[in-house]
Amino acid sequence: MPKNLFLFVCLLLNACMVGPDYQEPTKPVVLHWKKTTTSVNEKPFRHPEWWKLFHDSTLTQLIHEGYASNLSLQSMGVNVLQARAELAQSVGELYPQQQAISGNYTYNRIGGGSLQQLLPTTFDTANLGFTANWEIDFWGKYRRAIYANNVSFLASIAAYDNALITLTAEIAAAYIKMRTIDAQIEVTRANIQVQAIGLQLAESRYHSGETSLVDVEQAKTELAETESTLPNLKSALQKEKDALSLLLGRVPNQLDVLINQGHGIPKAPISVAVGIPKETLARRPDIYEARLEAIAQLEMVGATKANLFPALSLSGTFVLTANNIGGSSMSNLFNWSNRAITLGPGLNWPILNYGQITNAVRTQDAAYQKALLNYMNLVLKAQQEVQDNITAFVEAKMATQFLTKANRSAIRGLKLALIRYREGETDFTPVLNAEQQQLRVQSSLVNSEGDIPQALVALYRALGGGWEIRRGHDVIPEKLKNEMAARTNWGSLLEQQNHEAPKNAQQAIKQLYLPKW
Repeated sequence: MPKNLFLFVCLLLNACMVGPDYQEPTKPVVLHWKKTTTSVNEKPFRHPEWWKLFHDSTLTQLIHEGYASNLSLQSMGVNVLQARAELAQSVGELYPQQQAISGNYTYNRIGGGSLQQLLPTTFDTANLGFTANWEIDFWGKYRRAIYANNVSFLASIAAYDNALITLTAEIAAAYIKMRTIDAQIEVTRANIQVQAIGLQLAESRYHSGETSLVDVEQAKTELAETESTLPNLKSALQKEKDALSLLLGRVPNQLDVLINQGHGIPKAPISVAVGIPKETLARRPDIYEARLEAIAQLEMVGATKANLFPALSLSGTFVLTANNIGGSSMSNLFNWSNRAITLGPGLNWPILNYGQITNAVRTQDAAYQKALLNYMNLVLKAQQEVQDNITAFVEAKMATQFLTKANRSAIRGLKLALIRYREGETDFTPVLNAEQQQLRVQSSLVNSEGDIPQALVALYRALGGGWEIRRGHDVIPEKLKNEMAARTNWGSLLEQQNHEAPKNAQQAIKQLYLPKW
């Protein structure tokens, strides 16, 4: 690049830019989490692939398949490509905004009049040329738009990562819910067997004349009512399977072979490291996305405000002309002597815009304030989510301990009630109460056992864990890129390095100032 041109480009890129610059707001952040115990501590979070802590190979396989095949995630990846193309489009605005090659060939016929004495009755004219207009970005209108699109592109990457966090958590939650319902079905069937024994005992005593028909009917009622819960549980199980199929990008009824490989509700680890609140906020991509959206909106304030100032431009035209009047020939079109050149600066300053530009700036500023408030609110919400799920995890473990004790007592109580009824010491009412109590306690225990991993999954989601699974991979699969390349000329924008944040200053300059053809 010639020295003078280099100096001009540097001067252009460093020219003044109107509009405010972003300043990080003060955000309320607690120093420590509450409810931290030996099972939840503030040691650094070191488990990006947190699902492996459940030691369930089926769960791990499901999450990896969802990452590879989920259509909503792939749509978020395409959003990254779209944002990258919009950034490249805005970079192109930094260069001569209007340029065109023009030409025409005209046949002319002149009727009677004064021109007929000067020109032949018929003649041809032709011209071929180039015209360009370049509005110099003196006030930063185009650079502000580039910066806005750049942070929007980075925000789209953060949105993809957040979608990946959501996907991994939803797959794990659906899988745990499915296993919990499976366990509920097993508990219900076991209680049906126990209640069937109670019915047989009541019928035996009735036929031997030791009790009335009331005991038999009560036993039948209790058994039938318990049996009636199975269809609802099976329906709920199928819904969870279907929801899981959708998350994996599969049609329904394709998961049975895979999920039958595992058994039981996944067991949560004994202790969980959550880090301190500031670490959580720095790791969550949705907070980063909200911050970038606010910055992008602030850049648009400056881009709009630049319209209040005079627009300086350079315009030029180069044309070759020819005609066949007199001794001239159309073949002289490319003779250098037939050139016509116009070149000069221009000024456009919309002085009387009747408040349109001023109010457009106000509109953008209000949008920025909304984005900033959303960012700060998300910081608060993230802390709420982490704290809620820490509490839920700790209390679910405590509830499970109590229900485990209650389950042991309920089993012993039912056995004793059946023995006493068999011996004729009581009527069927204590047996009935004991059966109902055992079913209720065991159902609550299963739900509580499922609540522990569910709370932990929600906690890992709130901590921003899971997006790291994409490291080393592109945001969309190769198959989609091939389809898009076959349909449209994407140039180099389908290359993986163009879907990621710049790794150094040189890459950032190329991304912000060099066109992508």
